[in-house]
Amino acid sequence: MLFKSPTLGTDENGVIQAVAKMHKALRFSLSNPSRWEGVLRRNAFARAIQGSNSIEGYVVTKDDAIAAAEGEEPMTAQDETWHAIVGYRNAMTFVLQLAKDSDFVINDGILRSLHYMMLSHDLPKHPGNWRPGPIYVHDEAKGVNVYEGPSIEGVPKLIAELIAYLKSDRDASHVLIKGAMAHLNLVMIHPFSDGNGRMARCLQTLMISGKGVGDPTFCSIEEYLGKNTQDYYKVLAETGHGKWNPQNDTRSWIRFNLTAHYRQAGTALRRARLIEKLWGELELELKKHRLPDRAIYALSDAAMGFRIRSSHYRRNADLSSVMASRDLRAMVSAELLTARGERRGRLYVGTEYLRAIANRIRDEEPKEIPNPFVSGVMMIG
Repeated sequence: MLFKSPTLGTDENGVIQAVAKMHKALRFSLSNPSRWEGVLRRNAFARAIQGSNSIEGYVVTKDDAIAAAEGEEPMTAQDETWHAIVGYRNAMTFVLQLAKDSDFVINDGILRSLHYMMLSHDLPKHPGNWRPGPIYVHDEAKGVNVYEGPSIEGVPKLIAELIAYLKSDRDASHVLIKGAMAHLNLVMIHPFSDGNGRMARCLQTLMISGKGVGDPTFCSIEEYLGKNTQDYYKVLAETGHGKWNPQNDTRSWIRFNLTAHYRQAGTALRRARLIEKLWGELELELKKHRLPDRAIYALSDAAMGFRIRSSHYRRNADLSSVMASRDLRAMVSAELLTARGERRGRLYVGTEYLRAIANRIRDEEPKEIPNPFVSGVMMIG
């Protein structure tokens, strides 16, 4: 027996419809090719990596998240953290590729493969295999076990039941519900020695990304969960009651997930508007300072607070090392970038003038997206 979704009420269905409208609006805004779309997509992917790993206690800076998304070396992350970041990046990249395959069918081999990608750097944690014995979730602050997974003897049967559910038509008309229940059941089964939370979040993204809900890169709620970790843990605790209790009511879990989707979709829409406005402002700066159009790749990232490496700019603008260095020097001369460090360790950051452009645009947008179950549904965007 697995945890089952509740019968949806008018409120839940209203939020599902609102999320669908926002995803549709986002698809429309991205339907006309623009140079900033790739930056928006990369940033969304990086935030998902950052969010899911931060829940597990890994401190992931936004610069390291971007470096992982772009396949570069870390700026500050130590080995253990970087291995976790890269493992999750590889698993999520696999998920985004699977979302493109209309013939994809979920099975336990996919779950094992995703887990191996995440944990292959730490063989004592049995990457790709079910846990060998009992498992407990320990609250270090309180010094107590807060959750006990089902017995290891029951794990293969429960996983088989979960796979059957994922393949079935149950909850198929509400894929956001199906993704939420996939997440809940996997994290409650706790089939692995480590990485169960990351696996559950990754599975949720996999289930919703292949069903036409929205662009796979933007439909993940991992960023939201990373920013609302305590609320996430609280609703899991309220639903599980400390051990495998599949008969428990799951409505609070479903509402939490729908709120996450609503707020994340609204955030994605706003970011699309913000980056479009930012690039418009930066194009004026390029003309004013007689900089090449390609310089906008470095300036937009610096305006948003990222540190720029020459290799980062070379790849995004498709330039040689000599041309990239020349461009970056010109942006420094124009007082749009400031150079820090020497030679191979040199980085570039946005000047106060450049950052002020992004801050002004950001301040034009409301900062909070309300809880739809408290304030009612409204169209964001």
